Amino acid sequence: MSNLKLNRRGLLQSALAWAGAGLWIGRGERAAGFVAANDRPRIGAVGTGSRWCQKATGIDGPHGAAPSIRAFGDYVAVCDADEQRRNLAAKLVHEWTKSEPEIVADYRRVIDRPDIDIVHISTPDHWHAKIAIEAMLAGKDVYCEKPMTLTIEEGRQMAAVCRRTNRVVQIGTQQRSDVEFIKAIALIRDGRIGQLQKAVCRIGGSPTSPKLPQVAAPSHLDWNLWLGPAPLVKFRYLAGDNGETKSWSRCHYEFRWWYEYSGGKLTDWGAHHVDIATWAMDKTETGPVAIDPIRVKHPVPLKDGYPTDDSQYNTATEFLIRAKYADGLELDIQHDGDNGIMFEGTEGRLFVNRGRVTGKAVEELKSRPLPDSALERVYKNRPLVDHFRNFFEAVVARKEPISDVFSHHRALTTCHLAGIAARLGRPLRWDPLAEKILGDEQAQAFVSRERRKGFEIEV
Repeated sequence: MSNLKLNRRGLLQSALAWAGAGLWIGRGERAAGFVAANDRPRIGAVGTGSRWCQKATGIDGPHGAAPSIRAFGDYVAVCDADEQRRNLAAKLVHEWTKSEPEIVADYRRVIDRPDIDIVHISTPDHWHAKIAIEAMLAGKDVYCEKPMTLTIEEGRQMAAVCRRTNRVVQIGTQQRSDVEFIKAIALIRDGRIGQLQKAVCRIGGSPTSPKLPQVAAPSHLDWNLWLGPAPLVKFRYLAGDNGETKSWSRCHYEFRWWYEYSGGKLTDWGAHHVDIATWAMDKTETGPVAIDPIRVKHPVPLKDGYPTDDSQYNTATEFLIRAKYADGLELDIQHDGDNGIMFEGTEGRLFVNRGRVTGKAVEELKSRPLPDSALERVYKNRPLVDHFRNFFEAVVARKEPISDVFSHHRALTTCHLAGIAARLGRPLRWDPLAEKILGDEQAQAFVSRERRKGFEIEV
């Protein structure tokens, strides 16, 4: 990258830093433009499934972060445990950049490259924290798809390493950059529904599956590597008209419905809606004190919180779980109802999801608009921009992005606690300062997980 002689102060004073093309500073004070060829951040992709880009999975679909991120930097390496997916990703990168990226199976090859500035993580959930932590320790900035972690302990580790290394890490909870959600929070903070009393997050329930037979993993998939920190188990797969993979399995996309690799809907959609609710309730630096699994249904029997049948999906299909805070605020997480968040105040209610925000407070905006810059104040006193631009602008300024590690850890902790309570079938008491479950050693053991030998996290 070009060694332009621009100091950090001069760079940040430039209007380009926040308005037009933008500028970027990486390790070694190298300055680079978002637009000019040869002067762009170099990005390594770890995990190239549908959250990276659906086209890399063989689906000609619109979803994935990479097509948007490539506006701000160039992918120079692609990594995946599935040879087919990494090769498809490489073809896409060649179309975008006219250059051949490095193609690897081992993420450490990406992290070890001194010329890579940003690591984009789109792996299954159980890999997120280890790769992100090692990337930060190697001096990389990170864009990590949600949920950030598989356990509460991993969140604490992520926060500690981010604080120590001062790296910029954005979590892919893109609702934080969605004007409808920001408008809802601005209305709440301006007192338009009175004193906030409760938030209800409606996130849908996990699907069920037939019994899946044990079969040989496909030759293009390194199943041992895909499992990584998770327990070594047999590959299970059944073809059928189900989801984007047209199958049920323990693997691509369907990993979300296995506690071994994810938290089901509690950390899938929960990572989005509970995050927004936590932000709106101004609880991003604390957490609930009590979690009550009022109603929970699992597709398989559980014993001591662990599934007793490993042949089918095991995360909760139905649930109503209530989190209570020290000041009396409540947050419900439930599977049923219109997907979105209902905020209840002393003077009204407000509903928001992707696409709309409704309620009397919204209707009154015509005659009583929000104060100037109300949305920007919610958005950490910055202009509202696309979620990916927010990340790259934060990299420029060496500032915290809108979806930072620390607040996401707090919101996701509530999701993880809901999952622990659901698995054990009993209420929990939580100390948000010590970040510890009180009076329940069995439940406290779920705050962390044993990792397979060779895949430990070292911080």
